Amino acid sequence: MALPLAFFGLFFAWPVAAIVGRGLRVDGVWQLGRIGEVITEPGIGQVLWFTTWQALASTALTLLIALPGAYVFARLDFPGRRLLRAVVTVPFVLPTVVVGTAFLALLGRGGLLDELWGVRLDTTVWAILLAHVFFNYAVVVRTVGGLWAQLDPRQEEAARVLGASRFAAWRTVTLPALGPAVAAAALMVFLFTFTSFGVVQILGGPTFSTLEVEIYRQTADLLDLPTAAVLTLVQFAAVGAVLAVHAWTVRRRESALQLVDPAHTARRPRGAAQWTLLAAVLAVVALLILLPLGVLVARSLDTPDGYGFGYFRSLQTVGEGGTFLVPPLEAVGNSVQYALAATGIAVAVGGLAAAALTRRGGRLVRGFDALLMLPLGVSAVTVGFGFLITLDRPPLDLRTSWILVPLAQALVGVPFVVRTMLPVLRAVDGRLREAAAVLGASPWRVWREVDLPLVRRALLIAAGFAFAVSLGEFGATVFIARPDRPTLPVAVARLLGRAGDLNYGQAMALSTILMVVCAVSLLLLERVRTDRTGEF
Repeated sequence: MALPLAFFGLFFAWPVAAIVGRGLRVDGVWQLGRIGEVITEPGIGQVLWFTTWQALASTALTLLIALPGAYVFARLDFPGRRLLRAVVTVPFVLPTVVVGTAFLALLGRGGLLDELWGVRLDTTVWAILLAHVFFNYAVVVRTVGGLWAQLDPRQEEAARVLGASRFAAWRTVTLPALGPAVAAAALMVFLFTFTSFGVVQILGGPTFSTLEVEIYRQTADLLDLPTAAVLTLVQFAAVGAVLAVHAWTVRRRESALQLVDPAHTARRPRGAAQWTLLAAVLAVVALLILLPLGVLVARSLDTPDGYGFGYFRSLQTVGEGGTFLVPPLEAVGNSVQYALAATGIAVAVGGLAAAALTRRGGRLVRGFDALLMLPLGVSAVTVGFGFLITLDRPPLDLRTSWILVPLAQALVGVPFVVRTMLPVLRAVDGRLREAAAVLGASPWRVWREVDLPLVRRALLIAAGFAFAVSLGEFGATVFIARPDRPTLPVAVARLLGRAGDLNYGQAMALSTILMVVCAVSLLLLERVRTDRTGEF
């Protein structure tokens, strides 16, 4: 626990505490009375209520739509499965500004629904919920599906032989085994939607506001740091309560499972029910994932001279207006380098944290578990600004160092590594470790020979998530990325912030490149052999 605690204390707790302290301290005196004043404001109560119920609705809707997809990608073998599983993760890395633009093209004035049926969903809560499902579909598919693919199907088949129906066998055998992974996915979706900013701001208009939107408004528009600090504390408290409930419920559902090589569990669909489910999942993916992505690709190719690659070619020059100090295309290399470094940090810190959490340690371990998830529930704007005001003097003057960006991105990647690896690590039968120790294996060899082969697939899935999150991180990176080394999301946001068809087309072209880089990277991870020893 030592390294993860030091990492979070130095690069998360310290910057956030510095921001809150700056907002609530005036001339060296704490203005704690401001907390009660802000909380009792009627408008703030409405913002908190909308933030909570839309996050709950988004989480429930995402689970309802994505759990069938998790089963299909884990247990059914069909042409293009690996490619499609990589593609459904692409939305997770796209900047919210780009996704909001794509959904407006589908749901807003003059969009596809408006042209076909005269239906508009922009400035409604339905547009927000659908966009949240679009973003978080991959969280459920990869987190739950990663464990589902490793569950031994013979356990469910044994229940069928003993007379249980297909549904009863799934409910009594498979569902309890998947409980921790489902809870982990639900937690991550809830935290992401609870702190939703870009989606709500673009698709909700002035009608809807979350805590994250209100923090940004108080900080950037009204320059009211005390109110923003109080709202940050409210957000912190709400997220902490959710994490406490999650830690308590997951502990009650833990069990040792028999895990097998996932290559042995996927089979061709059999029977009308499985073919129907496969068709339904593919239809959902086509409408919910591929259609918005297709809009982005189409717009990147729609130049004033007709369809072509003109916007892509223009990315090789700096352009006019001082938008960039380097050609926008250099952002591709910057993003990949930052993401690789952030993935290494996230896997190292998150892997150690997950290993520590498999040990029984009472309240200390449960508190540590909650701490690891806090970055997903705290404003990225707060973290990024906190980096600037804390890491600016020796011995940690990192303002001009390239490592600052990967450190901020790894903060968001670590929770995904932990939540992906933890259900598998906790599912390992402890008797395997004990048997290896009795035979004379050292603790390091026990982990290398017993745990690592079982968790290797989960580790690659976690690395893929961390890489994808790092590629798409925007809220903190926009504060700390150097002008001569922008990332893809930062470059896209800068282009969208400037008027003109060229800037807009270049933004869509960069977004398309971001999609391709993510899909190719995840596809390469999918093709890596995760196990060489067969069944355990």
